[in-house]
Amino acid sequence: MPTLTSDQIAESLKDTPDWKQDGTNIVRTFEFKDFVEAMKFVTRIAEAAETAWHHPDIDIRWNKVRLALSTHSEGGLTEKDFNLAQQFDSLS
Repeated sequence: MPTLTSDQIAESLKDTPDWKQDGTNIVRTFEFKDFVEAMKFVTRIAEAAETAWHHPDIDIRWNKVRLALSTHSEGGLTEKDFNLAQQFDSLS
């Protein structure tokens, strides 16, 4: 899957407005009422990621979960990242 151009990335970010580009990643921090809810979200994320066979970097800080997506095998952002970002948004 080819990496996206900067114009394509800008266009894709319009469909994922809570995500921001950070170098070759797109990132978003989700906030929950407590640690238990954050961990339940991480479990849902893990299941979706495994199904897609595309895994985010996950950073958990009590009630906050930061996700970073990039297609490492392609060296940047692809449609795969934005598709999964939209799935993750629907799971929060």
